[in-house]
Amino acid sequence: MQASGETVQIGDGRIGDEGAVAAALPEALLAWYDLNARRLPWRALPGEPAPDPYRVWLSEVMLQQTTVAAVRAYYARFLDLWPTVEALAAAEDADVMAAWAGLGYYARARNLLACAREVARRGGFPRTEAGLRELPGLGAYTAAAVAAIAFGERAVVVDANVERVVSRLFAIAEPLPGGRTAIRAATDTITPDARSGDFAQAMMDLGSSICTVKSPRCLLCPLSQHCAARAAGTAEAYPVKAAKKAKPTRTGTAFWIEREGAVLLVQREGKGMLGGMRALPDDGWSARADGHGNPPIPGNWRPAGVVRHGFTHFDLELQMMLCAGADCATLPPGEFWPVEGIEAAGLPTVFAKAARLALAHR
Repeated sequence: MQASGETVQIGDGRIGDEGAVAAALPEALLAWYDLNARRLPWRALPGEPAPDPYRVWLSEVMLQQTTVAAVRAYYARFLDLWPTVEALAAAEDADVMAAWAGLGYYARARNLLACAREVARRGGFPRTEAGLRELPGLGAYTAAAVAAIAFGERAVVVDANVERVVSRLFAIAEPLPGGRTAIRAATDTITPDARSGDFAQAMMDLGSSICTVKSPRCLLCPLSQHCAARAAGTAEAYPVKAAKKAKPTRTGTAFWIEREGAVLLVQREGKGMLGGMRALPDDGWSARADGHGNPPIPGNWRPAGVVRHGFTHFDLELQMMLCAGADCATLPPGEFWPVEGIEAAGLPTVFAKAARLALAHR
């Protein structure tokens, strides 16, 4: 925190003595958190010993661009399968990718394995933010979160919820993503030296329950008297976001090759989109703007409809093609998976949709 006695710029105005605000704001927020902290399986409540860093790290990786509701079941399953970072480090890549299927952003799963193996090699997690940043696939946000929550180190933790709260508190008008530098700097000024982890989690909880995207509940907010956006009546205007560009649409084809009650699955290359995942054979749409539509083998193919799926940067229309039995004489490398157990194959969402469509047209 900066020295007391200075003033901090808040939007177009000032809120007075920064030292007083920097002390009053975290004090008010932590008092609110002590009474209102969410009970989450990866979290220690106020006053409890710090949680296992493995659990903090695992949850933070899963929660990136994903809701708490979506993560709960995956988190519990991972702990059942791999209760320690050493157990996860020893897991087979395909098993981890299958367990992750449906959670999206599959590079996170590959990074999870790489990081777990490095942590196991080192004999444990580094205890500092700087040390955590040295681990593969562990970025600035996750390093700060683990350092603060698991190890009690003062660290500036800014996720989407914190970003929204701070942009409103300080009425930061620079549009995202450029405004993130100012948001982080502002968060730094109010992050206390003590209870840094509780403060970070309190900011997250405030953003998820009070300082929401729409219709923020300002009358219930413990920080309302410090909030420049509320004072101006413009809370919903923050954070300011640049206009979204229209997403392009790609086209491709997936192929259902069935033999004796089993369907051919392939394993995608380790890098790139959906890397390392089991999937249906396709025409290479993920490596180019559009697939070429050519079946992987000669045969009597018939269409079974189109699957539509949205990725972060584009939408996909995936034509489903079916081929059965003796039509499939020369097969690409892969494994035949029992059709009745296809749900257990751990297909990523787009191919799980394709499989359901194929099953409806068999």
